[in-house]
This record gives sequence, C-alpha cells and structure tokens, in this order.
Amino acid sequence: MGALLAPLVTETRLATQMPVSVPLASPWVAVRQRFRQFHENVNLTLLQKVDGRTKLNGVLSCLNQNYYGHSSEEANGVLIGSWGKDLATRPPRDVDVYFVLPPEVYYRFENRIGNRQSALLQEVRGVLLPTYPSTTIQADRHVVLVSFGSYAVEVAPAFLLTDGSYWICDTEGAGRYKVAYPNEEAKYIQSADLACNGNLRPLIRMLKAWQRFCSVPIKSFQLELVAAEFLLQSPWRLYDYFWFDWIARDFFAHLWGKASTSMIVPGLDERIFLGNDWQSRAWTAWNRAVKACEFDKANLVDAAGEEWQKIFGADVPRRPQWT
Repeated sequence: MGALLAPLVTETRLATQMPVSVPLASPWVAVRQRFRQFHENVNLTLLQKVDGRTKLNGVLSCLNQNYYGHSSEEANGVLIGSWGKDLATRPPRDVDVYFVLPPEVYYRFENRIGNRQSALLQEVRGVLLPTYPSTTIQADRHVVLVSFGSYAVEVAPAFLLTDGSYWICDTEGAGRYKVAYPNEEAKYIQSADLACNGNLRPLIRMLKAWQRFCSVPIKSFQLELVAAEFLLQSPWRLYDYFWFDWIARDFFAHLWGKASTSMIVPGLDERIFLGNDWQSRAWTAWNRAVKACEFDKANLVDAAGEEWQKIFGADVPRRPQWT
C-alpha cells in the first residue's frame, strides 16, 4: 500500500497552460476554475467576518470594562485558533480568543483554596452573564463559551508571561495553569504560507471541508501542521489553482504516511501524537483524488467533479460555472 501512495511527481504540466479561454481540447480545462470556486465557497464572506468580529468585540468590551475600567473592543484580546491564523472557514465555527487579565487577578486567586482555575473561569462567566442574560454561557476546562446563534465566542482567560508565552487555565483534577505559545503557531503558518506563494491557507481551508464532510477524526491544528509540512516540500507549492488537483491528491498520500507519528508544536519543545484513527479516510480520499485527477486530465469534467465531491462535499463544484 505504501508504494501506491507515493506522490506522482513524474507527471509534467506547463505552468502556463489552461487560461480561462482555453479550448476544450486542452487537458485539465476545469481544474483552475474548480479549485478557485471551491476556495471561495469555503472562505468566510465579508458579512460572516463582520458578524464574528462584532460578537467578539462585545465580549471584549464587557470584560475590559470589568477588569480594566474601559470599554475597548480590542484591547487585551489575542485572537487564536483559526481566526488568529486567518484560517476560518464556512460554515462559521468558533471565534477563539485569549483575554489577558491583569497580574493582580492571578495573585488574588492564588490566595484561594481549591481549584483556582475553575473559580477563575466561573468569575469570568459571571462577569459576562449580566450583559448576555439570554445567551448560554458555560465554563469548560480551558475556556468560557459564549454561545451566540451564528457564532460561539470561546474566551480563554490568560496571563501574559515575560517571555511572550501565556498561562491559560486547565481545570482538570485539582487545576493548573498551562503554558501556550499561540503567536508561534500563527508565525509558523504565516511564514509557510509566504514560502508557498500563498497556497497554504487555501489548502488548509479546503482540507477542513474534507475534515467536516467526511467526519475525519483529526484535530484542526494537527491538520494544519501536516499541511504546512507537506506543502513546503511539494514541487507544486509555488503554482496557482491549476495545480491544486495534484496538490490535494499528494497531500492525502503524505497524510496517510503520517499515521502513528508525531510532530513538533511551534514554540513548544514537545511533540504531539497524530494517532491513526483517520488513516483509512486519508486512504479513501487519496484513491478518489487519483481518479478525479485522471478524469480532469481527460476533461471528463462532471466525472471529476463527482469524485472531488465525494472527498470535499458540495463546496467543490461538480462543474465550474464557466464550463
């Protein structure tokens, strides 16, 4: 099986092929437009971005008023997760944010007995409740979850440390503070995206569509790290959407080979285990992508689209609009 999953790098394709007006006799006539539309379909719309930011701003304003005595909608908020790395997708998911608390709050809770982290999350929840009385607000291990209709805002109370890292709450057991380096993850994605001609973020957004559509049991940040590792060594990393059929196909081969391995987390001197529960789904996706690539090469547009939709769902068009 391993030999079958090797990337098919012996193929050739001119980077100048297939402008939109290309005759149908040219190969790969639908690829560029298909994947361009796919990315547009999974990227957040402007209205969705404004909606998420508006809800986040309201939460930050409330917390700043209580802890700092001003109602800034941005101060002391550090976007993390998909919003912090500019990887958010449709349909909208959570907006994750650290709220940096004053140092005196840490010392105040250190004088308490018991699970201090749980008590801190409950205090933050209590601060938000009067502003959002009809909204479900829950404290959940690391965060306070504010469940709005279109978005949930996940607030992680945090303390900024002198080395630029953060302490965040972990309420498991007796409670503790956990060190986090969210800025290092964001820097890594940004540098890898720049090194790949801006192709990494579109690829990750597309892969999240696969993760959602096929119920792939892999964490998003793990998928992001594997995608960055893969694309940085891909021979197609500097090309445009015309090459995304091969990029997608070869990614699934790369992912398949990462089962039961580990990766270093940017900013942390530790490795995360990737597991293997998702490996069969990567194998299935690779098989379908191989078929789709062959269909696209032969300009069997609908047949290719059907295979891509088996991987990514309806967000990838069966037939691009111009074909």
